[in-house]
Amino acid sequence: MALVRRPFRAAAKVSVVAAAAAGLLAPGVVVDRYGDTAAAAAPTAAVPGPIADWQHERLASGVDLYQGSVSGRPGADHWTVTVRANGAHLAAERDAQALAERVRGAGFGARAEAVAWPRGSDRHGVIGVRVRVGEYAARADADAGRKALAAAGFDAVSEWTGADGVPGTGVARVKVAIVDPKRYRGALKGTYGKGVAGRETVSDMASGGGALLGVNAGFFVMEGKDGVPGAAAGIAAYDGELQSAATDGRIAAVLRGDGLRPEFRKLSTELRVRAGAASAVVDGVNRVPGLVRNCGGVGGDAPTQRPQHDVTCTDPDEIVRFTDELGADTPAGDGVEAVLDARGRVQEVRARGGAVPEGGSVLAGIGTGATWLRTHAKQGSAVQVRQRILDERGRELKLGPQDDIVNGGPELVRDGKVAVNHAADGIEHPGDPSFAYTWGIKRNPRMLLGVDRQGRMLLVGADGRQPGYSDGLGLNEGAELMKSLGAVRAMALDGGGSVTMAVNGKVINSPSDGTERAVGDALLLTR
Repeated sequence: MALVRRPFRAAAKVSVVAAAAAGLLAPGVVVDRYGDTAAAAAPTAAVPGPIADWQHERLASGVDLYQGSVSGRPGADHWTVTVRANGAHLAAERDAQALAERVRGAGFGARAEAVAWPRGSDRHGVIGVRVRVGEYAARADADAGRKALAAAGFDAVSEWTGADGVPGTGVARVKVAIVDPKRYRGALKGTYGKGVAGRETVSDMASGGGALLGVNAGFFVMEGKDGVPGAAAGIAAYDGELQSAATDGRIAAVLRGDGLRPEFRKLSTELRVRAGAASAVVDGVNRVPGLVRNCGGVGGDAPTQRPQHDVTCTDPDEIVRFTDELGADTPAGDGVEAVLDARGRVQEVRARGGAVPEGGSVLAGIGTGATWLRTHAKQGSAVQVRQRILDERGRELKLGPQDDIVNGGPELVRDGKVAVNHAADGIEHPGDPSFAYTWGIKRNPRMLLGVDRQGRMLLVGADGRQPGYSDGLGLNEGAELMKSLGAVRAMALDGGGSVTMAVNGKVINSPSDGTERAVGDALLLTR
């Protein structure tokens, strides 16, 4: 979309932001909740140009919230019907042209539209071709066309073109929180809520923690078929303790000390268990043995050990560590578990599924992993688990007792330049151009994290999937926006229906699910 920047205007929309929308400020008005009168009276230092005329609220000394929108040409967007081939939105040019001919032969006016990789991507040229029918002012008319195509035997969906990611189209309603670590006296902390397993809303976690501001954090397991619901799907650490292994090489935010100066690292993890002279690989932490959400694991995963976003890889031979922060029983299933006390001594070897002892841990094994535990983790014996977190240069990253890590991806900005790598981050799926198109190129709700040249932290939330209100951002559009705000480093956090921003425990954005989604973890700006 063209970066036409407008102050935020509340839309006539029933949602969880209704109360917040009623209190919108006029453009340029500053409210200081903390009595910092001098700061409130003066213009905010170094306000990024793109948001200089957005509505502005001072949440605390050193914390400024801006609300506005970026949009394309008025009237550029409409409804249409996309005809899919075997469930895919995009096809190779020859296949798309053949599909368009079949649609025309059935009496419909089809067009084939090439989709290119966005500027600033690691990929170039055409990613694929989509086949579409009609241009409609109303969704009801598009739905009527879709039903007619379905009756003729075609797989079709109604789509709003504002979500396509075509420059000059779309609208994104955006909230930007700028946190100056030189002035703010609080901290940014990652939290999993009541337990690593299970899901909670950002507003509940923010209210429970008395947070000034809260946003959703990293990717997590949604359904039991993919692992432990609520557990991180990628690296996660809280208060210096690793609670989930890395999706090998994906970007993550490391929050040291007060967390107000995020470090952006592409991380991997190495874990091993030793019993006497014998040792074995530990494949993961706090996940179902054999299921690797987002892939990027170690040792024999199928179909790949490379990151593959929203794919669950499998491995029949694993050992997985469970911590006492899990907050639930370990998952039941085939194999065995070695229950360890706080000193690493084996209390018992049992069937899978049971409590994690306070201060202790559990090692669960399947396949050859189960065989290793039966052979070497004898009751009363000592077992040691060693772990290392490594950056992309192979250097070990050590965590202090107050340090956190939250996952996400992809990287958006590096050294002040757009740097979106769809392939390395697992957004590009081999043989399936539709995934990168629908998840990355098309506009979706996004939560973005970055730091600017002044060392300030940027938390940026864009609503999406709400035609006529907010379409969201493509990944490259998000990168361009962060760059325009002065970011020198930036990454995406979890997006889609997870995108939530809460101030003083109240949601201020419009989540795309219609209600606030319970998530795996959150970032809380504590007082």
